[in-house]
Amino acid sequence: MNKRFHEMIAGYVDGELTEAERSDFEQELAVNPQLQAELEEFRKLKEVTSIMRYADLPLEVWENYWQSLYRKLERGFGWIFFSIGAIILLGFGAWELFYKIFTDPASPWYVKIGLPILLLGLVILVVSMGRERLFAYRRDRYKEIIR
Repeated sequence: MNKRFHEMIAGYVDGELTEAERSDFEQELAVNPQLQAELEEFRKLKEVTSIMRYADLPLEVWENYWQSLYRKLERGFGWIFFSIGAIILLGFGAWELFYKIFTDPASPWYVKIGLPILLLGLVILVVSMGRERLFAYRRDRYKEIIR
């Protein structure tokens, strides 16, 4: 069998061939019983693999994972480093923004007043939401139950 047609089987089944390629493939398919058999095998394989799903891990495996010290440390350190990086980058961006706006005499007065008030409100809201989530997490009666 021509190697070119062998490589076109997946494209034919998935409908990814151009009109000319599809026409050539179908002409070869009509006269080549080996290609017909391989096409039928590929269709069966695609049907089987399309219904396959990953099996979920048993519950006791997940319980051991969530209870491990390494997992807790890993997640905690990840959030700490993420927060530090975000604070540094956002702080630098805020510094640059304030510096450019306040040193530019063309900036209107309402921008020079409104921007700090807006950012102060944003900071207060973020801190308030964080405190609320922490408060709720610490008092969650069901946090030990795996969902």
